[in-house]
Amino acid sequence: MKNNARFSTIILLTLAVFLESGCSTTSVDAASVDLNTTPVKFTPTQTLSPSPEPTLTPSPTVTVEPTETSEFPVLSTRMVIPPTPVPPEGATPVPTRENDLPAAHYVYGLWGHKQYFKLGCEAAATIAWANYFGVSINEFEFQHKLPLSDNPEVGFVGHVDSKWGQTPPYAYGVHAGPVAQLLQEYGVNATAVKNFPFEDLKQQIAINRPVVVWVIGNMVGGIPAEYTARDGSKTIVAAYEHVVIITGYNETHIRYLNNEKFFDVPTEVFLNSWKVLGNMALIAGN
Repeated sequence: MKNNARFSTIILLTLAVFLESGCSTTSVDAASVDLNTTPVKFTPTQTLSPSPEPTLTPSPTVTVEPTETSEFPVLSTRMVIPPTPVPPEGATPVPTRENDLPAAHYVYGLWGHKQYFKLGCEAAATIAWANYFGVSINEFEFQHKLPLSDNPEVGFVGHVDSKWGQTPPYAYGVHAGPVAQLLQEYGVNATAVKNFPFEDLKQQIAINRPVVVWVIGNMVGGIPAEYTARDGSKTIVAAYEHVVIITGYNETHIRYLNNEKFFDVPTEVFLNSWKVLGNMALIAGN
């Protein structure tokens, strides 16, 4: 009976707390309760009040001015430059080596893409360059129209999807001469040059004419080698022959487009890579 009375008292205490607190989470110290006495009314130690509705204050409107996220401004339209621009009467003369070049100049409106073929840098760079001058060329068509030869001065050496880094007679690529000849068939006024002076290259850039150049890798050094073709003709070749487009310069650096990305390198780094194949280039005009 005593146990039953104790059990009944616990039930009554629990019910009293439940009804008084409204399902509150107030804690009860069981050691302070005498189960043999009349149930005690418990008063919650904390009164829970509903939180007031939050007042939402609208944030002030912020106007963000557009900023350049890249050092290469994005133009809304592609700039088309005629192969031989003629300055209007009274305009500033075109810079020449006798008429000081600007300390820095950059060509904008030229965009590239990743080459489609493993050894297709010449075609990829060339069609981007031609497109800048307003002539659209299909890269696949251009690549397969290049003549084939074991001599890069005559035609493309090897299969275009072969491993990069070899030299003739293995898969290699093509030099500027055959590329210029094919461009002329598309109506592009292109000229292949060798031993092209650096000042002349800057002059081209200063009049907004990007220049296609033959370098080694992504602008690294290399070792030139003399190669004798089957017909007995000799030419200079180098492993990892590559083609990029020069788009700007300043007093210390050169900017170039390699596939779809632009790079800035110290001038001496560029010159060291460019000289391996004899300052070979493709320029607009004669």
